[in-house]
Amino acid sequence: MKASKYKFFIFVNLMILLNSFNSFYLAQTKQNSIIKLFCLQSVKEEMLKAEVVYSEAIANETCECYYEEFAKTASHKDAKTKCKLEIKDNFKHNKKI
Repeated sequence: MKASKYKFFIFVNLMILLNSFNSFYLAQTKQNSIIKLFCLQSVKEEMLKAEVVYSEAIANETCECYYEEFAKTASHKDAKTKCKLEIKDNFKHNKKI
């Protein structure tokens, strides 16, 4: 009887631990998707203002760069500046003629 109570206690604690990990990663995923939505819209607007042909691939790459840099530095301005420069160097040929 004592062993089954001990096993049940371990099982319950394990379930609580797994649930807390799941909640953390779900929150991170939601945060990433919200940031990405805003980023994609911002990139699209900036590309159109700069008269650059909009490319979904470029926008996705820019936003992935932004999210990674923002997570490292926690600075919106630094992440945005670094990624804009990187993408500009990689995709100069997309400018309208």
